[in-house]
Amino acid sequence: MKEQSKHTTENSEEMHGQEQSRPQLPEPSLRRLPWYLAYIEILRDSGVVTVSSTQISRALNVDASQIAKDLSLLDIKGKTRIGYEIDDLACALSEFLGFRTTHKAFVMGCGSLGGSLMRDKGLSNYGLEIVCGFDTNPELVGSQIGDVPVRHISEMPKCQKEMGASIGILTVPADKAQESADYMVAAGLTGIWNFTPYRIRVRNGIAKANTQIYAHLALLYNRLESF
Repeated sequence: MKEQSKHTTENSEEMHGQEQSRPQLPEPSLRRLPWYLAYIEILRDSGVVTVSSTQISRALNVDASQIAKDLSLLDIKGKTRIGYEIDDLACALSEFLGFRTTHKAFVMGCGSLGGSLMRDKGLSNYGLEIVCGFDTNPELVGSQIGDVPVRHISEMPKCQKEMGASIGILTVPADKAQESADYMVAAGLTGIWNFTPYRIRVRNGIAKANTQIYAHLALLYNRLESF
């Protein structure tokens, strides 16, 4: 079944009170844009120079009319019988999604998940630079994970002023999630990427994105049971 514009909330991402200069897209449209970009970049690497919404539709199983509508919200319009210029489309999507601007980030909780994100060099391709990790474990504090230093959480306010990070990546146990989120906001971070299963609360003016790994795993298990 093709994706419809009415979207079920499987990934929970929320924006709270953040002023943005970019056009305000419906959340389902915003979620589809990275799909388009990933496919377009595959085509570009293969030497393709133009693509139509019909081609994207066949590859991604999204209605061609929906694709055209999504792209028009960014003021991106294709040419009749030609489609979209691949280079222009990739550039416009990357720019809109924020992937062409570097965003510095801290990781709160440098265990298995946090450490994996700190080692992930691929995040830089999407504009995310993890500059420091924070933990209370004395075996981790003072070490490095990948190329990223780990410091005690008490140093976060000082590090934020020195490094200019704006995003906090939350990978602590669920029972520490809200406390840690509050601490990151107090330290001066204005966006939180929450990987915990706990639904944290933030004040107005703070951006929040929830990546519910365990919820998606439960959804997968449930769907497997239906076969």
